[in-house]
Amino acid sequence: MTRLLTTAAASRGLRLTGAGLLALVLGASAWAQDNKNTGGIYSCVDGKGRRLTSDRPIVDCLDREQRELGNSGTVKRVVPPSYTAEEKARLEAQRKVEDAERARIAEEKRRDKALLIRYPNQTVHDKERVDALRQIDDVIDAVKKRVDTLSKQRRDIDLELEFYQNDVSKAPAWLKRKLEDNTQQVQVQSRFLSEQSLEKQRINARFDEELAKLKMLWTYGIKP
Repeated sequence: MTRLLTTAAASRGLRLTGAGLLALVLGASAWAQDNKNTGGIYSCVDGKGRRLTSDRPIVDCLDREQRELGNSGTVKRVVPPSYTAEEKARLEAQRKVEDAERARIAEEKRRDKALLIRYPNQTVHDKERVDALRQIDDVIDAVKKRVDTLSKQRRDIDLELEFYQNDVSKAPAWLKRKLEDNTQQVQVQSRFLSEQSLEKQRINARFDEELAKLKMLWTYGIKP
């Protein structure tokens, strides 16, 4: 029977789904059932070098020979490989892909559940968006006040420079340092304002994405 499964899988290019793999295992089990009355013990060394024994054909050794031993330990027969190492590797790779997809779906469901618990309705979601944006606006207001202070300082510096015909090269070292520090601080605050503006865009984009997802979850009545 395993031979028939092998031939069928090969003819389909081994494009087996999880159900296909299950069928393969069930096929091996059926094979074992057919051989149950023989009283044999199957033995093999798998791809990891482990010596395995079982009272039925060993699935982990489908790509290699298995020996069926009698009660006395003598070899009754040698069972040839059902799959080559390459075929088994392809099946294993496919299994990993399917496992990863199942894990992704499970994680998505977990995130959806957490989202519904946090936002049972749009009012709660809208309020959190407003609060998040207000925090950014508070920071922006503080930065703007700092920029205003720096602007006043710059006007005072410019008044000092008038004594030197607005020629910085003629100004004393302390005034040059004051001018340089003021210029650097203005640049820093300007970059910070730009960053906060981008942060507001990111916040709105995140809440927009969440809201689209939540509307679908609310519409279909999915419970947390």
